[in-house]
Amino acid sequence: MNNLCTICARSGSKGVPNKNIKKIAGKPLIQHTIEQAKKSKVFSDIIVSSDCKKILKIAEKLGVHTLKRTNQLSKDFVGKVDVIRDAAIKAQKMLDKKFDNVIDLDVTSPLRQVSDIHNSFKKFQNGNYQNLITGCVARKNPYFNMIEIKKNVLSISKRTNKKIYSRQKSPQVFEMNASIYIWKNKALMNKSNLVTSKTAFYEMPEERSIDIDTMLDWKIVSFLMEKK
Repeated sequence: MNNLCTICARSGSKGVPNKNIKKIAGKPLIQHTIEQAKKSKVFSDIIVSSDCKKILKIAEKLGVHTLKRTNQLSKDFVGKVDVIRDAAIKAQKMLDKKFDNVIDLDVTSPLRQVSDIHNSFKKFQNGNYQNLITGCVARKNPYFNMIEIKKNVLSISKRTNKKIYSRQKSPQVFEMNASIYIWKNKALMNKSNLVTSKTAFYEMPEERSIDIDTMLDWKIVSFLMEKK
């Protein structure tokens, strides 16, 4: 089975400047994800897509394929799935290989473990799924403590027939953590929706679901990684 791992890392980052090459726990952030991918032995090929020469140079030194991303696909408004699809299409041409599955590992989720890669892929393989997303139990709940404001009128985001007085009594909801995405190659190329009736969900604990977006996230993740 041919599985492609995509690792997408652009140069622009407003919350934490140059975060993808910034050192955390003694290594550039992107290196942690590349090493996890290699250690998992799930992938026949690993490719890093980036518009940044420094990122691509790190990837080359670590022995994985690289792809120079276009300026158009490096803009803030571009969806990540489009970038992953572009990387998969170009990797197949570059390597002259047809992949069965495409698995994306997010650079900003270094607390992910190799076991998460193994277990999520196992779940994906064992069901009739087109894709898989990862996430964790949400800290806020739209049935209890999330509100919407319309014309200065507040209301709970989601309502049920019963009054809910505690988070514990609310329907359980999850938030996507973007740590791992898995697609059957055909589903990715067909531009299927991210969440459908054939989407699997792999739950990760909150402490492995932190996505580095701000300096506070960086400090928390750095603290947790230094403790390992």
